Amino acid sequence: MKPSRLQDHLNKMYPDKKDKNVAYFQDLEKKHNAQPSVSKLFSMAAKQDDDGLRVSYNISLLIAQTGKPHTIGETLILPAIKEVITTVPHKPAADIIRKIPLSNSSVQRRIDETAENIEKSLYNHLKTSKFSIRLDESTLPTNEALLLSYVRFIKDEKICRELLFARNLETDTKGETVFKTLEKFCDEKGIPLMNIISAATDGAPAMTGCQKGFISYLKNKIPDVLAVHCFIHRQDLVARNLSERLFQSLQHVIRAVNKIQNNSLNDRLFNQLFVDNDEDFNRLIFHTEVRRLSKGNCPTRFYNLFDSVIEFLENKDTESRENLITSKNDIAYLTDLYTSLNDMNLQLQDDDLNLIKTKNVVAAFVAELLLHKKNIGRPQTKLRSDIKYKLLLLNSINHSS
Repeated sequence: MKPSRLQDHLNKMYPDKKDKNVAYFQDLEKKHNAQPSVSKLFSMAAKQDDDGLRVSYNISLLIAQTGKPHTIGETLILPAIKEVITTVPHKPAADIIRKIPLSNSSVQRRIDETAENIEKSLYNHLKTSKFSIRLDESTLPTNEALLLSYVRFIKDEKICRELLFARNLETDTKGETVFKTLEKFCDEKGIPLMNIISAATDGAPAMTGCQKGFISYLKNKIPDVLAVHCFIHRQDLVARNLSERLFQSLQHVIRAVNKIQNNSLNDRLFNQLFVDNDEDFNRLIFHTEVRRLSKGNCPTRFYNLFDSVIEFLENKDTESRENLITSKNDIAYLTDLYTSLNDMNLQLQDDDLNLIKTKNVVAAFVAELLLHKKNIGRPQTKLRSDIKYKLLLLNSINHSS
């Protein structure tokens, strides 16, 4: 519109504003643009709903990671959030709580969707990347055979480790069955077997047999695959070969623990003795051959409570008491040895472990073993019978590194 006609329009239609300057009309424009429109109102509401949905997914992930029941979202988390928001001045608590769905079914659905998304992302990455695989077969108390598989790969310049699958072995646990289970899974997910560059096992015949072991079937498909015997399992096998003297000392510890823990009355009396002696622990730990960490914790806890055990057995079992007193040095030696093994095993189970860190951990443990070996060679040391065990363990460590 021409400026002259624009001026005539202003004078006729808005005579009260004809004397206003440009700044006045600019302020009117800003106020008009700042007014909420219908589309803006809907977009703001949608954004708030998206924020609540995002919080719902994040909290559901936390619930899944902690292993808590799914109902904890409604029974504890939402009331806690409401209490915080009510105490701290903010928006109305009811409006915020309504936008965070955390019912039992919602949490279950969020966890399932998150798990499915993680699986798809993992499978898509393994389709185009090289990775190493770790397989372990175990039998459950219900006689069910379970095959677990983990993968390690590099993603975004970081070493990642994820659970690949857990499958039941319906019949036997032979190497051929294990290989077919892995092959079937990879075919279902579209993961090429040729992407496997190494496979770690526990060294069982079904896994490493040269004719019918899992590794032999895998090498038929992937000739260049690297077979690795799990280092922790290897040193665990060596560590079982205790000398006769140390073995008998360990048996004395096991008998004393079983006598106290397997009897309800003795257990209660012993707990009372803990209170009277102001001990840091109130219970002994059973010995087990299943896991090295559990096996090592038994003599460690026992030695920490050695004086209380001797006091308790004074009128209960004099023979076991005398055997324990005689074997006290051996028990202390086993405690130090198992503590060193446990510390190394825990460091070797780190998710961020790489070759350099592994060599440093193993080197530190080898140095400690050499120190033990040096002490054993001294004339005043009584544990000469365990030199063979130490050398076997040292040789295994050196071979692995």
